[in-house]
Amino acid sequence: MTITLWGRPSSSNVQKAVWALEELQLPYEHIPLGGRFGGNRDPGYLAMNPNGLVPTLRDDDLVIWESHAVVRYLSAEYGRGVLFPVAPRDRALVDQWTDWTATSFGPAWNGLFWARVRTPLAQQDQAAIEKARLACVKYFEMLDRRLAAAPYLGGEGLTYADICAGVSLYRWTTMNIERPLLPHVAAWHDRLRLRPAFRKAVEVSYEELVGQLA
Repeated sequence: MTITLWGRPSSSNVQKAVWALEELQLPYEHIPLGGRFGGNRDPGYLAMNPNGLVPTLRDDDLVIWESHAVVRYLSAEYGRGVLFPVAPRDRALVDQWTDWTATSFGPAWNGLFWARVRTPLAQQDQAAIEKARLACVKYFEMLDRRLAAAPYLGGEGLTYADICAGVSLYRWTTMNIERPLLPHVAAWHDRLRLRPAFRKAVEVSYEELVGQLA
């Protein structure tokens, strides 16, 4: 087994892959790429990932891109019965929250991050920021209701759904925004922060992204 991961550590999508790798205690080589590191338009990289985005993961002769596909693969290949529930009924719930993150929650909190953090201060639109914040609040409230019923999104244990959604928490709690009191999300965050893999992968400074639209 030879695993290589390409992508800058400050990318939230790369952080999902790093978290899964660390959670599963897999040996891997991490090659910083994209952003200030460049390289994502190089022909060799585009041959692996035609989108030119990050992350890209290679496991021996298998190459995968798209962060949720990477996390699902690692969970299924190396974490069956742990991050990857075996029973289809259990896995359906995990997939539901993972896909919800991709289609609804992720675009909302990433949109707020771009509007509030990555947009230069002089160009920020306060009305757009507030609209994005309210969208995030709506989705975080959905998470809070789910987490009132179970400690993790898939139920009693950590799964790839928590990785895909939980990567938002560091930025959500450190952005200069108003946040509602969501006790079940806060308790979930506390549980995740007990995990060394979460702290290593997700609690990464985003200072290099402040005011940077490119």
